[in-house]
Amino acid sequence: MKIDVITIFPAYFEALELSLLGKARDRGLLDVCVRDLRDFAHDRHRTVDDTPAGGGAGMVEPWGEALDEVLAEGAPEGSRAPLIVFPSPAGEVFTQRMARELAEEPHLIFGCGRYEGIDQRVFDEYADRGRVRIVSLGDYVLNGGEVAVLAMVEAIGRLIPGVVGNPESLVEESHEEDGLLEYPSYTKPATWRGRDVPSVLLSGNHAAIAAWRREQSLERTRRIRPDLLPGDEGDAGDAESVA
Repeated sequence: MKIDVITIFPAYFEALELSLLGKARDRGLLDVCVRDLRDFAHDRHRTVDDTPAGGGAGMVEPWGEALDEVLAEGAPEGSRAPLIVFPSPAGEVFTQRMARELAEEPHLIFGCGRYEGIDQRVFDEYADRGRVRIVSLGDYVLNGGEVAVLAMVEAIGRLIPGVVGNPESLVEESHEEDGLLEYPSYTKPATWRGRDVPSVLLSGNHAAIAAWRREQSLERTRRIRPDLLPGDEGDAGDAESVA
């Protein structure tokens, strides 16, 4: 997968050189290019913001030239055109399902706005010319899109085949199997500070362990995120929490 990131703070993305994603880049599984938006400014101060129409604080940036340069490089032969993703609190909420969808894309372009965001005409221009998604990391506001893009790239990148050593481990994580939260994890030793690993996990009975983990996932989801439960189970969870 190829990922281009446009930002005024390229140093944010040095974290992508670490851990599993860093190893994936070294192995050629992930090609990440971070571009400084200020390189596309034309004044000596490398200005990338201006006063927005209608007043207030915000940014109206030289996105056209930056995006045109990335798009001019072309998509890999035989693949779809790049998908441009703009993080914004006004976008659709990023989920594990969306991460899986985006992990199927051959080329993603992320545009990191700052403060009040990006001129609407940038979204409209590139939506008319290709594919654009506006995505929110959650119901809160950040100073810019960099943190959101880092989180999305981490969530997407680890789903690329070969990035995570044991692909089966991805299936059991929160939000993956049936959309439930993951069951509690335990490791060695069997007793730590007077707290024991549940005996079923030491039993060697794989069916019993699977049943326990399923029940724990349901209980945790019912208690913390009842909105994730399907149908009647979700309603029952809401009723229990109210009681």
